[in-house]
Amino acid sequence: MNGNFPDDEVAANRALWDARAQAHGTTPNDMLYDVDSFLAGRQTLYGIELELAGDVTGQDVLHLQCHFGMDTLNWARLGARVTGVDFSSTAIVRARELAKLAGLTADFVEADTQNLPSGLASRFDLVIATYGVLCWISDLDAWMRGAEMALRPGGRLVLVDLHPAYQTLASYEPLVADWPYGGGEPQREVVTNTYADPDLPMTAQEVVQYPHSVGEIVTAAAGSGLIIDRLGEHTEAEFPGSRILPEGPDGTRRFPFSDTYLPILYSLRARSPRAATA
Repeated sequence: MNGNFPDDEVAANRALWDARAQAHGTTPNDMLYDVDSFLAGRQTLYGIELELAGDVTGQDVLHLQCHFGMDTLNWARLGARVTGVDFSSTAIVRARELAKLAGLTADFVEADTQNLPSGLASRFDLVIATYGVLCWISDLDAWMRGAEMALRPGGRLVLVDLHPAYQTLASYEPLVADWPYGGGEPQREVVTNTYADPDLPMTAQEVVQYPHSVGEIVTAAAGSGLIIDRLGEHTEAEFPGSRILPEGPDGTRRFPFSDTYLPILYSLRARSPRAATA
């Protein structure tokens, strides 16, 4: 967390997300990005972020690492004025196209969330980022400073992400953990598929991810000046991306451990320390 995010690592990850942005939502077996049902009105947001964000009607919302904009545009459907940020030029092009198809108004900005443009400063009531976010970030401090910078006085950050304990898992049956719990050291691997459609063959791409513990994430948020008012750890996940875990009869997935469950997700809500003006 020292302010360095090497260009080669960013470039490698950008190449992966360019490819995923091109592929997602284009195959019949895509588990997460069904564009047709989205255009027909499907809501892609989940209960945790909806609860933490509250009513966004009339609010300015900044969605960090927005991919090709499906969730961003669902915030617009809920009445927000939305801006999405992603470092993939392919994702931004597709997001703008999707907004036109959906008849929704949104701004999309191509930028690294570790180095947000100064033009976003103090413009937003809510900054939101969800699911598969911080494992791609080498500098938590820079990311949190950017989120705080973008908030208006009294504005809020809502972050919902995969729990570091869950991210250590390579498989559940058999139980194999082969990823560090935290520390932020770069973890390199070659990826040949995508979580949205695991059977879709993709060109092999080396990527770099960064393990961050809950303590490191909270410390980075506090260090940016944000005031944390809620930290949650969640033992259930509604989305199909955690498919290495068993699915229950109710359609949710849990991480069984002895006679209890370990967390799959965490959520953090924080607010700008600056007082809101009347």
